[in-house]
Amino acid sequence: MAKDNQFVSQIADIETDFPQWYTDVVVKTKLVDYGPVKGTMVIRPYGYAIWEIIQNEMDRRFKAAGVENAYFPLLIPMSFMTKEAEHVEGFAPEVAVVTHAGGEKLQEPLAIRPTSETIIGHMYGKWVESWRDLPLRYNQWCNVMRWEKTTRPFLRTSEFLWQEGHSVFASAEEAEKETLDMLRFYEEFAVNVLCMPVLTGKKTEKEKFAGALATYGMEAMMHDGKSLQSGTTHYMGQNFAKAFDIQFTDKNGTLQYGYTMSYGASTRLIGALIMTHGDQRGLVLPPPVAPVQVVIVPVAQKKEGVLDACGELLKRLQRAGFRVKLDDTDNSPGWKFNEWEMKGVPLRIELGPRDIESGKLTVFRRDTLEKTDGYSLSEAETVVSKLLQEIGENLYAKAEKRMKERIVDAETLDELLEGVSKGNFVRAGWCGCRACEDRVKEFAQATARVLDKNHTAKICVVCGKKAEHTVFFARAY
Repeated sequence: MAKDNQFVSQIADIETDFPQWYTDVVVKTKLVDYGPVKGTMVIRPYGYAIWEIIQNEMDRRFKAAGVENAYFPLLIPMSFMTKEAEHVEGFAPEVAVVTHAGGEKLQEPLAIRPTSETIIGHMYGKWVESWRDLPLRYNQWCNVMRWEKTTRPFLRTSEFLWQEGHSVFASAEEAEKETLDMLRFYEEFAVNVLCMPVLTGKKTEKEKFAGALATYGMEAMMHDGKSLQSGTTHYMGQNFAKAFDIQFTDKNGTLQYGYTMSYGASTRLIGALIMTHGDQRGLVLPPPVAPVQVVIVPVAQKKEGVLDACGELLKRLQRAGFRVKLDDTDNSPGWKFNEWEMKGVPLRIELGPRDIESGKLTVFRRDTLEKTDGYSLSEAETVVSKLLQEIGENLYAKAEKRMKERIVDAETLDELLEGVSKGNFVRAGWCGCRACEDRVKEFAQATARVLDKNHTAKICVVCGKKAEHTVFFARAY
């Protein structure tokens, strides 16, 4: 029991030591453990259950949109990586390379995929011959490796899980449309599944994906005011098509290069969930993505009829389609309350002899920390459905309110520095000059997250010249 008591022990203060709070939460709720190789993580069952829900919800949406799943090799010939100059330059510092196998040195080194544009481009070049073969819209669920120097579970690890979609079209218009459509896809998913407000928009040239003509990002504000890039889409134009000979004969019999795009989101979304909704007691999971939506805790469970009533309620709620767990362990009710609160379960139902006799339910909401009795036991399915809906809406509203209150405007570098130092996103004008963008990072340790097309700033926050763009600047993970 001593080991169990450590599990529900005090975690670091969320306001004064947010990094340690995050580490405490992901470890003590058994989402992850550290792998034996530096920078790797073991995703434990509770953490992987969250990823499975994210995966299933996304996959269902992909398939409804006509995207098909496929799988491409982990090992990529280094010659593929060098075919698109900007791409290889951008990824070179992060690539892990296999040089020996079977006890012998390989004739050609093999990159462990940091992303799959090159190998998918190679295969698309083999598969595409005619306009009738287009579009190809494939997605794969896989792992990737990027050799990171500074790591943190879910946020930045040497190996992580993700989905990466890669499409090729006959026209630039189709590829550009898909790039923006997938950005909206991610936004809808963030709002309706993760209950997480986001900012979406185009990235600057400095922040775009290596080898892309344009990159679009989805940025979420964390509890400490930093930004977390939570999904990206990329328009490649014909860069990869020309590098990998993705050509097709059009309707007029003319040989043309295709237009490609890609998009990806990863287990980093779990980190976004934790840092958006978590509080001093630990995780706060939105109902759509919670592995356990409702936990039933028996009160005085050794008394006759209590466990039977709890078991019957469990079956009813499961039949209604909820993810429910009955905690019939021999731990005390107080211990169970602490454990499931830290694990972020949206609803807790307490059921004891008095509740059974009166036909009532006692319910605890994780989002508001409020306990309410008097709900009808006979209407449990309706009660749970209504409360889970309210919890999701409340979590989104709280996060949206925080984000709106912490977007501030700046016209000078000093104002920008003050804004990000206080945990805000700062909206400011930018002339479009790379030197001015670099100056923001140097002066304020902040980067351009996405462009704001709905707001027009007058002057560049750095040089004072006419602004060409309005940018959301922030410190970021």
